[in-house]
Amino acid sequence: MSTPFDLPGVEWTPVSDRLVLARRLVASVGAAVGLAVVVVGAVLLWSPWWVVAGAVLLALDGWQWWLAGRQVRAIGYAEREDDLLVRRGILFRSLAVVPYGRMQYVDVSAGPLERWLGIATVQLHTASASSDATIPGLRPEEAARLRDRLSRRGEARLAGL
Repeated sequence: MSTPFDLPGVEWTPVSDRLVLARRLVASVGAAVGLAVVVVGAVLLWSPWWVVAGAVLLALDGWQWWLAGRQVRAIGYAEREDDLLVRRGILFRSLAVVPYGRMQYVDVSAGPLERWLGIATVQLHTASASSDATIPGLRPEEAARLRDRLSRRGEARLAGL
């Protein structure tokens, strides 16, 4: 059975597995802060509910840890002749098709954690605010290559209008 997300002949490029580590670190820091609050609350105002809250926090962190790997494996992009495809999502899937001629500029960014892990994010901007596409978790050299290639293709398609 064919779905709108099945595109014959398209080879998807996955993002770096380092994005999984980044997402797991962020989730773990959030859980650590939550657990610190639970421990302080348990010491100051003892109740068995604090133990339940701690167990729930640990379970949620474990679920986020597992989910991060699945989510990152679902992210991919494909360069075609006239457009760039960006897919993401497991339960709520999305496929963005960005024509090269509609791109206004390509933005590459990396925060401190991303730089430490050696990854970057490429964001495509178009005239429509709702049609921007983001590709997180790219190696810096791949992000630079993609930025340059998309910029050249966008300029070539725009010049042809």
